[in-house]
Amino acid sequence: MTNEFVLEAITREFPDSVISSSEPYGMLTIEVKKEDIKKIIHYLRDSSLEFNFLTDICGIHYPEFPDKEIGVVYHLHNMMANFRLRLKIFMSRENVEVDSLVELFAGANWMERETFDFYGIKFKGHPDLRPILNMEDLGYHPMLKEYRLEDGTRMDKNDSMFGR
Repeated sequence: MTNEFVLEAITREFPDSVISSSEPYGMLTIEVKKEDIKKIIHYLRDSSLEFNFLTDICGIHYPEFPDKEIGVVYHLHNMMANFRLRLKIFMSRENVEVDSLVELFAGANWMERETFDFYGIKFKGHPDLRPILNMEDLGYHPMLKEYRLEDGTRMDKNDSMFGR
């Protein structure tokens, strides 16, 4: 199994869904349309590609790109071929909802809850979407890049030390 083979298979099956692809550090990374993510992952799991392990789901926030401000990253693994794949979707801040994968992978349950908890991304069809690590009355999503990383009264550290 190669990056080219997997990309060709996805592009052939979903010709209008693939937005871009790259290979950072050798890992095939494909950006796809948000509305197609569930059927693409379903295809990857049930086809001869056999991506049968959902390694991770996580959120990302790029406030400098309003049309692609919020993203969700999915890592899949074909354990028989030892092949890893990264899928990304992006959305604007006004439309932070994507289909849940709990029907396809039971392990997506807690991953989606964590992503909701930290980024505010709603997973449509999730059976129990509520905070998992933060307090339920926290009132905000702490991984969004709209909050200072340090106490403003401290003089020994600043946000530039953390890549901001």
